[in-house]
Amino acid sequence: MKRDLITMLDVQDDILDILDLADRMKKERNKDHQPLKGKTLAMIFEKSSTRTRVSFEVGMIELGGFAVTLNSKDLQMGRGETVADTARVLSRYVSGIMYRAYEHSMVLELAKYATVPIINGLDNFEHPCQIMADLLTVKERFGRLSGIKMAYVGDGNNVCNSLMLGCSMVGMDISCGCPKGYEPDPGVVAKAKEIAWKRGSKLELMESPHQAAQGADVVYTDVWVSMGQEEESRMRQKVFNPYQVNAKLLSVANPRAIVMHCLPAHRGMEITDEVIDSERSVVLDQAENRLHAQKAILVTLMG
Repeated sequence: MKRDLITMLDVQDDILDILDLADRMKKERNKDHQPLKGKTLAMIFEKSSTRTRVSFEVGMIELGGFAVTLNSKDLQMGRGETVADTARVLSRYVSGIMYRAYEHSMVLELAKYATVPIINGLDNFEHPCQIMADLLTVKERFGRLSGIKMAYVGDGNNVCNSLMLGCSMVGMDISCGCPKGYEPDPGVVAKAKEIAWKRGSKLELMESPHQAAQGADVVYTDVWVSMGQEEESRMRQKVFNPYQVNAKLLSVANPRAIVMHCLPAHRGMEITDEVIDSERSVVLDQAENRLHAQKAILVTLMG
């Protein structure tokens, strides 16, 4: 039976095993190990990408496979062919499909009709591959995940949704500081709180960014204006201005706290140059770990 990664909930039972596999793959990167030899990954991009495209493509090559990059201009899907028909046809050609989409419903539909594994490379609801890389980065820095506190500050977006689920699954506490009207999805909050209760961790939502960052081991932020929200740019900048990750915000966090951002960053907006370029920033480690986490995901789903 095929297995997909559409939401963090799809790795709820073996998330720690996948992270351990990612860690081993990172340490053994230069060894000749090709578990996906002869397999092909189709990568569909509705949204442009640097890290997602390069990490998946390099990952497939290092695992012995191939990657085919497609965008709406390459596919008949962009000219009216249904997602269902696209899923059925691509399933005859490739071993798996990574889809970076605007709408979560499109990823779900692709997964419904495909007979090969589907990986959510990002949509408007979740970003599971990013969060797997984030958790790998936290584990590297602190030697553990359980008991670590993360503060997410800013827009309650797709990254925030997946972070709440991921942190709850591994026993991390997470506090989300989001302005009114920009909170994460209530359904995801409820599910993450349920998981956190079972794992002995804690999820809190609040409006104050400084309250969220109080005593945090990790301070995480993301862009205030995502792709597709450009018309809201001026309004969002005004709303989110108090949520900037800067030296003042970091002063209330744990003195050893690290700073995370999934990139690309709008420097001077959600994060200052001083912070993102400091020794406390692990944003480049996060970016590199996209490769290792996704290799582990690819082997788990397609191996």
